Amino acid sequence: MTAQTMQDGPPVQVVTAKRNFEVAALRADGSLYIGQMSGPAIPLFESAFSAFTHGSLVQTDYGLVAVEDLQPGDMIQTSTGQSAELVWVGTSTFSPADAGARTPLVRIMPDALGPSRPERSLTVGPGARILHTPPALRGIADGRQLLTPASKFVDGVNVIEVTPPTATRMFHLCLSRHAAITVNGIEMETFHPGTTATRDVSHSVRDRFLSLFPRIGHMSEFGPLAHPRAPRLDDH
Repeated sequence: MTAQTMQDGPPVQVVTAKRNFEVAALRADGSLYIGQMSGPAIPLFESAFSAFTHGSLVQTDYGLVAVEDLQPGDMIQTSTGQSAELVWVGTSTFSPADAGARTPLVRIMPDALGPSRPERSLTVGPGARILHTPPALRGIADGRQLLTPASKFVDGVNVIEVTPPTATRMFHLCLSRHAAITVNGIEMETFHPGTTATRDVSHSVRDRFLSLFPRIGHMSEFGPLAHPRAPRLDDH
C-alpha cells in the first residue's frame, strides 16, 4: 500500500508496512473458513487482531478455555448472562519493533480492578477494551460502565505497560453479536470495528478489511454496540 506526500521537490513515495493475518471463521452458511492474508499495518486492521495474548482464559459454556484453543462455533458466555456463538477468531504476530514502532502491551495485576478482577495476571494488547469506567471518566459516564481501552488504566503499579523482548502472538474474537465476555475474571469487549471505523479510509482499504470477515458484506452487519465506549481520539 503506497501513498504520495508533497515536499519541496518531486512527490515522495511512502510505503505502508504490511502484516500477515490469520482468520478462522464461520461463513453465513455455517461452513468453516480458514485463511491467511496480508493487510496494511494500520489501526483499522490491527485492532481486529491485538486484544488477547496466548494463555488468556475465556469463560465458555464448557468452562475456561485458553484463547488459542477456541474454535468458531464455541459458545461463549457474555455479560448479559446469555451465551453467544463464536463466529470469528483473528490471529497475528506482533514484534517489539514492528514497522519501526513499539507494540506496547498492558499487564493487569490480580485484583487491580476489584476482587478477582482479574483472578490472575492478564496481559492484553492495544486492541483490548475493558467494561469498566476509570475514575477520570466517571463524570461523563452517567453511571454506566464504559468499554474503555486497557491503556487508560495504566498507573505504573497495578496496571503497567510492558514491551516483550520477543514476538507476541495475539488474538481477537468476534461473536454472533457484540458483547463483553469474561477473560481471566475481567469483562472484556469482543471485536467490533466501531460505527465510524472506515470513515477515513479508501473504498479499496475498506473492502480489504471486510474480506477478513466471511459473514460480513457491509460495515452495518457488525450490528450495534452492546455497551457504550469511552471517548478516545480516533472515536471508534
